[in-house]
Amino acid sequence: MSTPARLVTDRERRARLARRHAVHPRHRVPDTLAATRAMTVLHATDASSVHLSVQARTEESVVDVERALYEERTVVKQLAMRRTLFVFPRDLLPAALGSASARVAAEQRRLVARDVEQYGIAPLGEGAAWLEQACAAVLEHLAGAGPRTARQLREELPALAGTVTFALDKKYGGTVHIAPRVLTTLGAEGRIVRGPNDVHWRTSRPTWTLTTDWLGGTVAPVPPREGYAELVRRWLRTFGPGTVEDVQWWLGSTKTAARTALADVEAVEVALERDRTGWLLPDDLEEEADVEPWAALLPSLDPTTMGWKERHFYLDPGRTAYLFDSNGNGGTTAWWHGRVVGAWVQDHEGVVRIVPAPDVDLGKDLGTDAHEALDAAAGRLTTWLDGTVITNVYKSALMKGEPLP
Repeated sequence: MSTPARLVTDRERRARLARRHAVHPRHRVPDTLAATRAMTVLHATDASSVHLSVQARTEESVVDVERALYEERTVVKQLAMRRTLFVFPRDLLPAALGSASARVAAEQRRLVARDVEQYGIAPLGEGAAWLEQACAAVLEHLAGAGPRTARQLREELPALAGTVTFALDKKYGGTVHIAPRVLTTLGAEGRIVRGPNDVHWRTSRPTWTLTTDWLGGTVAPVPPREGYAELVRRWLRTFGPGTVEDVQWWLGSTKTAARTALADVEAVEVALERDRTGWLLPDDLEEEADVEPWAALLPSLDPTTMGWKERHFYLDPGRTAYLFDSNGNGGTTAWWHGRVVGAWVQDHEGVVRIVPAPDVDLGKDLGTDAHEALDAAAGRLTTWLDGTVITNVYKSALMKGEPLP
């Protein structure tokens, strides 16, 4: 049995979060790229989350975020860990493509090949060949046509014709075109990328383009083990200390892959509260000083909310059901000095207001300073949104004003 290097308390973990995640007002970072690097990656499944995550950590405007995404292209959207869409700094793409994205791509190829056979789009036994031909048709078409939405590609390419039906007993089920799944597969493989958005920034309708066109050349994936190690190295710098279970969950990998990556980066064992074992990088063992009290409002699926599987040090377990949906997707969150104390919503005019958790009285339980700081954060976000009302895909019970069962 190894001896932990030291104890990292919950209080220290919250101080690390405040500084490293750039959510403390005094520790914000200069721009979109810096905010993305601070968080390793930004969640992008809910289109508006990218812009709002940057807003919480910088003084950037919507225009600034759009410029970084679609003009300067210093950050790129990529399907990776847990089959989730993220925004990556460009230099981290090779690691993702060789590891987490490759894992997703292989699974997507298997599922698409199975489904095109099951629903009669391809003859039995020819699903893989059908998919390869469809992918080749997309790549050839994009080489001459430039960025295209999924709908445009489906209408322009007979090779993408066909529909599949799934989960009719679920809200998300129904009959859908196979074309977006072909594009998802190519995207996970890094052969195409999401280019300019075809609608307002709060909604997702990406155009697709060749990676070589968008980034000025190919992005060569690194070997899987090397890729996982680099992802974990960045994760530990942002989120450490974390447990093996945290790393496994974030990667969407096996526990063996998580342990191997921790060993490859020579992570050092530390003790955590509640008799848990965490890990830090070997050059990151110095104790973190405390920070002054702070408030922040984070969007749905923000990487700070979603960065760990074990959240006790910043989230009271009794509040989880109010703040996460049944699939574990975090809604908007209101933070006071390193703890989640509620959510935030908008009225029809776009004014942001705080919704405290049912067990929280902002004035009585947290004090005047917390109440004023959270109100100031709400005012800052209201001004930044300038009347834009966000349509959240992932709404928690607290956001919807629903009682728990």
